[in-house]
Formats: sequence, C-alpha cells, structure tokens
Amino acid sequence: MRKVSHILQRKGKNVISVEPGLPVINALQLMAEKNIGSVMVMEGDEYLGVMTERDYARKVILKGKSSTETFVKDIMTTGLPRITPENSIETCMHIMSESNIRYLPVFVNDQVTGIISINDVVTETILSQKETIEQLQNYIQS
Repeated sequence: MRKVSHILQRKGKNVISVEPGLPVINALQLMAEKNIGSVMVMEGDEYLGVMTERDYARKVILKGKSSTETFVKDIMTTGLPRITPENSIETCMHIMSESNIRYLPVFVNDQVTGIISINDVVTETILSQKETIEQLQNYIQS
C-alpha cells in the first residue's frame, strides 16, 4: 500500500512558505515562480495555515479586493486535516474528497515536513497501477 512518504520521496520535502503579513500579490508571485498552487503560511517554525489559488480567487478576486492591500493572513485556509508520512494514499483521497480540499499538510511530531496535493495523490495512484500492471505482465510472461 502506497503511503504519503512515497509522494514526499518522489517530489521532495521542500516546503515553500510565506509569512502571514505578506501581501497576497507577493505570495502569488512566489507561487507563479515556483509553479505551485499553494504555499504554507508559517511564523518562524509555527504552521498557521495554507494559502491556495482557490483562496485568492474566492476571497480576493470575487470580493473585489486589492491583491496589494490584502494580506496572506486574511485569506489563508486554517484547520486543514493533518496527515503524516505513514498515512496511506487511500486515506488522503478519502480526506480530500470528504472535506472538498486539494491540499494536505504533512506533519512529523507537530513539525510541518511537506504538503501534498490532489494531483500528487492521483500521480502516485497512477504510478502504483503501472507498477502492478508491469508485475502482472512479467508474471504472465514467465
């Protein structure tokens, strides 16, 4: 059974984070530069939440707010379920589906160690299925 640790090994544990007082426009520029859809919101080593493209669309654009005058802390998502590297991919899919969310922060001993997206979960599932198909083909051919 595939675990979150497999995703983190594949994509790396590099956590891109911003401070809560950063203007939203700066967080968006960082996200565009890194080609990511979310950033962790941290104050020092303390995890506060996640800011996503969805947060920006719904809480800034649709409300006619300014990207330069709105701060990350004003639109970030808090209270996301926490997972560990030992959680299964299936568990993550269930949590994401039930909670209608696209990102899950990964923690070890109350320290954030990464973040996974629904795209990461789908990619890992496809890779797992490809491995299973290859194993079955090798078994049939031998």
